[in-house]
Amino acid sequence: MTVTRRSGNKSRKLLSSDGVALQLFGVRLLGVSAENGRKLIITVVFILAVWLISRGLRAVTARLWPDHSGKRIEFWTRQGIQLVTALIEIIGILSIWFDNPGRLATFLGLFTAGLAFALQKVVTALAAYFVLLRGKTFNVGDRIRMGGVRGDVINLGFIQTTIMEMGEPPPVQNEEPAVWVQARQYTGRVVTVTNDKIFDEPVYNYSRDFPYIWEEMRVGVPYTADRARAEQILLEVARRQTTPISELSEAALKEMERRYFMHRSEIAPQVFWRLTDNWLEMAVRFVTKEFGTRRIKDRMSREILGAFDEAGLEIASATYDVVGMPPIRVEMQPPAPH
Repeated sequence: MTVTRRSGNKSRKLLSSDGVALQLFGVRLLGVSAENGRKLIITVVFILAVWLISRGLRAVTARLWPDHSGKRIEFWTRQGIQLVTALIEIIGILSIWFDNPGRLATFLGLFTAGLAFALQKVVTALAAYFVLLRGKTFNVGDRIRMGGVRGDVINLGFIQTTIMEMGEPPPVQNEEPAVWVQARQYTGRVVTVTNDKIFDEPVYNYSRDFPYIWEEMRVGVPYTADRARAEQILLEVARRQTTPISELSEAALKEMERRYFMHRSEIAPQVFWRLTDNWLEMAVRFVTKEFGTRRIKDRMSREILGAFDEAGLEIASATYDVVGMPPIRVEMQPPAPH
């Protein structure tokens, strides 16, 4: 193959091939033959065609589920499209470049050996991706803790999981990494965690099988106060705020008992007493949804304070009363003579 450029009566050879190597402006291109050049062009066209088809399918998927309720279906459909696209590209590229099965087997052996040695973390993360595709560990939209990060899963890739970080309640505020939001609400930071963490650390899922959690609010009551009335107020407030959630969680708990070996736990609000050196600590325990817990606790706190005020009850706090002072003697010295 020869490509020439004619200028007047002169012709200049731009690109030529002697069957073994390509020549550009008379310079032999090392390792580039006419056959390799043809395969390279076919590869580029093939990748571009597959990419355009994949992009079109993702656009159709977004139109099929435009509302928020279908976001999870759309996400997993797009994951399937990306996975199939990657497989087609790999098979197509190997078919274009390795028409000899013997050469292909040799190349794959050397490539996988080098890949396993040089990119151990990447290979492990990719293997973890296929484990996560089963959906048994977590799903997009689930609230999890993975790799020391708490938050909601907003994307799942071949190598990394993307999490919208949330804050931590005061009892675990000192854990790493440090956050400034003292509740399970978004901090605004988007964190990426490699998928291989599922093999090294436990993954805490707050909403996968049982989208509810047990929460507690602790209130200190003086020993001289009306303890029965204080307990009654805590129970009434908890029931008003969480009864609908308790009814919904009953069905989910029964499904958990059917699927797993677990002991039955009480869903209705309860109050537990604990003796301390300064006051009687009352802990009201209740079931709430993982999303919106802070709002429920805020409403409960306001109601409890109002009800305590009406009942003449006080919330105990670490204060000190000075009940007596030792006698103080003050002596005035006469001024020194000048």
